[in-house]
Amino acid sequence: MRTGIFGGTFDPIHVGHLAVAASVHAALHLDRTLLVVANEPWQKAGATMTPAAVRYEAAAAAVADLEVDGLEASDIELQRGGPSFTVDTAAQLLAEDPAGSLFVVAGHDVLDALDTWHRVEDLRRLVTLAVVSRPGTAGEVCLPGWKVRAVEVPQIDVSSTVIRERVAAGLPVDGLVPAAAMRIYRAQAGYPGGR
Repeated sequence: MRTGIFGGTFDPIHVGHLAVAASVHAALHLDRTLLVVANEPWQKAGATMTPAAVRYEAAAAAVADLEVDGLEASDIELQRGGPSFTVDTAAQLLAEDPAGSLFVVAGHDVLDALDTWHRVEDLRRLVTLAVVSRPGTAGEVCLPGWKVRAVEVPQIDVSSTVIRERVAAGLPVDGLVPAAAMRIYRAQAGYPGGR
């Protein structure tokens, strides 16, 4: 099975995330693409964020509204508990499907920091990087030692940070966050506009 791993905090999940996941899924002819919700993202240690279970529920609701077979939210890192490391998720998925192929979705913006990832040498051996870029910028990606596939994705200029700022300011996020996901966030105590 060809599986994509698109990990993140997804706080909140937005249309840019979904466009990337759907584009990589189609371009690489994947059997499934998992939007893996981080339990405790090591890069954001100490940051305030929405509880992982809520982020997962919102991601699952957002993906359920899509008509893309094989695209799903995953709570694999929540089930495992503790800090979330991509290498642990990859190893777990390969243990479940030893003959499978894994593709980790990564934006150009994280490539310079790959060497800081947990057990990067093990990850390099286990996966192919699906490096996403904006239209017209895809090309050769040279990462010595890595298997790499470049994937062009639509340009959608949105970020979770901007969305959180808009929500906190009482500004609309319609069209940026799937309605099903936003309903879940708003149902949470302490979320701006929530109960």
